[in-house]
Amino acid sequence: MSERLSRSKSRRRAPHPLLHSPLLPKPNPRRRPPPPPPAAMDEPQVIIGTSRSDMLASIERNGRHPDTLDLGSNMMLYMVYRYLPAPPVSPTATLSLAGASWVPEGVDRISRLPDALLRDIISRLPAKDAARTATLASRWRPLWRSAPLSLVDSHLLPDGGASGPFIIGAPSPRAVTAAVSSALAAHPGPFRCVHLTCSTMDEHRGEMARWIDTLVAKGVKDLIFVNRPWPIDLRLPATLFSCASLTRLYLGVWRLPDTAAVPRGVSFPNLRELGLCWNVMEDRDLAFMLERSPVLEFLVIMASQTGVRVRLVSHSLRCVQLGHTFLENIDVVDAPLLERLFQWQTVAAQGCRVMANRSFRIKIGRAPNLLVLGYLKPGEQELVIVAGSKENIVPSVQILAMEVPFGVRNAIKKVPGFLRCFPNLETLHVQSPRIREESTGKVNLKFWQEGGPIKCVLQSMKKLFFYEFRGSRSELTFLKFIAERGRVLEQMVVVLASECFSSGDNVNAKLKPLADAKWSSKACKLELFRSPLTNVSGPRHNHELAADFGFADPFDLKYYSKAERISVS
Repeated sequence: MSERLSRSKSRRRAPHPLLHSPLLPKPNPRRRPPPPPPAAMDEPQVIIGTSRSDMLASIERNGRHPDTLDLGSNMMLYMVYRYLPAPPVSPTATLSLAGASWVPEGVDRISRLPDALLRDIISRLPAKDAARTATLASRWRPLWRSAPLSLVDSHLLPDGGASGPFIIGAPSPRAVTAAVSSALAAHPGPFRCVHLTCSTMDEHRGEMARWIDTLVAKGVKDLIFVNRPWPIDLRLPATLFSCASLTRLYLGVWRLPDTAAVPRGVSFPNLRELGLCWNVMEDRDLAFMLERSPVLEFLVIMASQTGVRVRLVSHSLRCVQLGHTFLENIDVVDAPLLERLFQWQTVAAQGCRVMANRSFRIKIGRAPNLLVLGYLKPGEQELVIVAGSKENIVPSVQILAMEVPFGVRNAIKKVPGFLRCFPNLETLHVQSPRIREESTGKVNLKFWQEGGPIKCVLQSMKKLFFYEFRGSRSELTFLKFIAERGRVLEQMVVVLASECFSSGDNVNAKLKPLADAKWSSKACKLELFRSPLTNVSGPRHNHELAADFGFADPFDLKYYSKAERISVS
């Protein structure tokens, strides 16, 4: 077979006119992507309808360097790219014949496979390689046109996208944009996946509109569509909403179409996964997309340019993730299949204004299968249960994560009320963030003891994970309360903040109050770790694990497993 392949390569015809080797510019030096944005969102800004030139003028008037704008834009793109699903094909994958058995006389048995199987092979190749199969042998020539194509524009860059995300400040890849247009026009479809993240869409509005029309007509299933700013609020063509073939859709840095003008019959009947990253959208736009997606199971809203009121009415949703987002409210109205609800690093907002030191409401109505919930923030969020129970509880939740600032008395005082909402809780994750301002008060053990029984602590809580423990009195009293009341507690894991406990510290001395506690469960194991992380300002979250239902506890990232284990004496 290898001999036959070699002969085929030597008799190759002229390069295939489409996708074989787009005439791309020589690589220009590109700045490295900026470092990841900080976990906490300090004084977030919302900038809509402002041109790049106006922004530059404003920056210069304020005495800042013009590069600040590109740095901010790249941080935004970094966040978007981080949450995009990886393409199903890779230009760096290799095929080895080392383990293949020797075939006498160089018989090409691959070409004898059925057409359906060969098309499946081609559909798993990057677009350029798929087109190149037409040069292998006459048997392959018509197959690439009938195979579902995977088109990823970053694979068309000179380095195949090996240098990472395409950043602001790099030249606009016009040859890549032209190659995408050629590929979409030439291939009859369908398209297995199309990932378009490199083009500055404002420079190619005509091509962008034609791309959408073509993808709708040729049945794209998996579409990742990101606008490379500026502007950051470019209006997305409404024709995308008529793409009934989509099973997964991620949109980044757009202004969503005005859904009030979209025909009522439009829907996404096959859409299972929807990601919205750094978009401008009205409440009605999100409600429209949920209403028109009857089989949607996974929803990701990562960052937003405007305040969003998330109202969940869906009989198919199983997992919702909200991160780095300006939220007005989260209202779970009717979501009978919802199992996981995540929100982290969210900020209260009202309209287009970010509200400092303001809380927003999380309201849980009908969600009988909700098993995993977090990160709740007592003191910053109001939790309202309207599940039809007079007790105002959510009995289905088994895994809960909270972010509790133990230096803020008003926040700690709300923790018991939060815990009482989940009487069957089995695993509790608590993140202790750094307090940037001065402590506003502490609570002692008496506060916990006199607050009345908490059912989950007494009867169902088996595991407690406490992250970034700093040794404060409030933290110790909370842990001591759980230890003395947790009748079925099996495991308590405490991860010590690296900046508060050096390797030479006597950790056992600082944890003596916990060691002296009268543990209700004699079988409970106390495990101590020194955090491998530094300057942790918020909870860690893995969005891929969150949507993986094979991973039972998506909050248990086990980042402490590589940390220094501390013996308990």
